Amino acid sequence: MPLHKILVVAPSWVGDAVLAQPLFRRLHQRFPGLALDVLAPPWVAAVFERMVEVNEILLSPFRHGEINIAQRWKLGRSLADKGYEQAIVLPNSWKSALIPFFAGISLRTGFIGELRFGLLNDARPAEKKHYASMVERFALLGEPRGTKPRTAPDYPSLQVPAGQLEDTLKSMGLNTQKAVAVFCPGAEYGPAKRWPAKYFAELAQRLENYQVWLIGSANDRSIGDEIHQLSGGVALNLCGKTSLAQAIELLSCASLVVSNDSGLMHIAAALDKPMLALYGSSSPAFTPPLSEHAQVLKLDLPCSPCFQRVCPLGHFNCMMQLTPDAVLAKIGAKKP
Repeated sequence: MPLHKILVVAPSWVGDAVLAQPLFRRLHQRFPGLALDVLAPPWVAAVFERMVEVNEILLSPFRHGEINIAQRWKLGRSLADKGYEQAIVLPNSWKSALIPFFAGISLRTGFIGELRFGLLNDARPAEKKHYASMVERFALLGEPRGTKPRTAPDYPSLQVPAGQLEDTLKSMGLNTQKAVAVFCPGAEYGPAKRWPAKYFAELAQRLENYQVWLIGSANDRSIGDEIHQLSGGVALNLCGKTSLAQAIELLSCASLVVSNDSGLMHIAAALDKPMLALYGSSSPAFTPPLSEHAQVLKLDLPCSPCFQRVCPLGHFNCMMQLTPDAVLAKIGAKKP
């Protein structure tokens, strides 16, 4: 039997899921013999499957925005006998705090948020003034109330067994005989975070020493098709053709990754891939790629970052003026 059991209610975004791992490490440091379980939606489960700190993944059946209090009560009651001494709720919504409450977990930790009085009995201020990045804020929840982290959080690190990568390459008819550059052209938040398709296409044509794979979700398939066509077929569109698990495996064999600020950017960083992250409407101060091999490229325009889904000024200069020449200059020293 484990000495301690903690349940973490996971974020619903892939990038945020990656950024939770330093918290998990800290909990293991504080509680030797810890069994750390994660309650997560199915679409981020593949991230937690590749974290050695996670004991068990409990799948949450709820869609984005779905409340369904009756089903949350039923799920919470099914966890009541698992012996959790603490639940840590990473999302800020009130519904995310319902299941630990219904489970009767004695210590329920999270940030002060949306109507959560009573659902959390260890509600903490987010301390955005002193801890700008999300990974730092998550890590705060791993400390006893009223104390601060002794050191900066470690970088996330995902594990990919070699056999899984080989199976994925074979199933998709791919090989790594030529160096691989992976482009991640999507961003679920909105178009203001996406580098233009024509720029990705030009970059693919100019990276002559690489084969170029486009990786993203089904929502990115049309962007991938556009890049594939504009590049004259140089960029292979795999958007929507992989599971998240397969996307992680393909990213693990990249010699270069070029990505928008997205969940796949954080995965590439956690795989410690040489990577260039492109920022426009968002800020690397909040969700930077955490890797010694990651670089950030952004323009410090007066209107950026605006954190909007669509450019509110209509010109999209933060990305339009971030040219392929600028990207090539940044990655030019990186040879396959």
